[in-house]
Amino acid sequence: MAIIEANSLRKVYLSEGVETVALDDVSLSVEPGEFVAIMGPSGSGKSTLLHILGFLDRYSEGTYFFEGKEMSEYSETELAHARNKKMGFVFQSFNLLSRTPLIENVKLPLLYSHVPESHWRKMAMDAIEAVGLEHRLNHHPAQLSGGEKQRAAIARALVLKPDVIFADEPTGNLDSRSGQLVMETLQHLNEAHGHTIVLITHETYTAEHAHRIIHIKDGTVDKEETVRRRHRATEHFEK
Repeated sequence: MAIIEANSLRKVYLSEGVETVALDDVSLSVEPGEFVAIMGPSGSGKSTLLHILGFLDRYSEGTYFFEGKEMSEYSETELAHARNKKMGFVFQSFNLLSRTPLIENVKLPLLYSHVPESHWRKMAMDAIEAVGLEHRLNHHPAQLSGGEKQRAAIARALVLKPDVIFADEPTGNLDSRSGQLVMETLQHLNEAHGHTIVLITHETYTAEHAHRIIHIKDGTVDKEETVRRRHRATEHFEK
């Protein structure tokens, strides 16, 4: 069963009586363990689509099933629980607390969970080790490079072992070398640990780390392609 299945999604924003169509008749599915890139230029609707898939926004028309359950069947409490427990989010701007050490940043999702506090450090350490940042445990964000900040954000997204990681332009604020390392990190998590990843990007070299690329143009699916990966993920991260 597909973990994500969207059918004929349409999203319309209304502002001062004017309708703006952000998505129009978008259908897609993502299987467990798959790495899918949603690619398109600025304004194409790809971030709107991610917000719907990640339960951060609602669609206007269509259906969206997450793990076999239609979004309209979730209560607000269930939506919040799914966002916290079943979904991990990585954004372009990192969203780290500046005066908080890396390990405490990674623990943040645990504050809103039912996990006993006695387990928090072990879970945070597992996530940090998965992205190769165990040597930066007590560093503050200002002491980290851009790539390390994003890998810390990935660790935070991993800490509750979500079913899906949503990454919205994760390399957008990074130089090409740091961006490559971040993408290798995500690819390694997919290949070695089986994490399902949905990536939003406008960059070809970033999208090519996925198994499949869904191209979005003017709010609709323009085409899909299967990727023959030219990149190989590495388990060795810069120290």
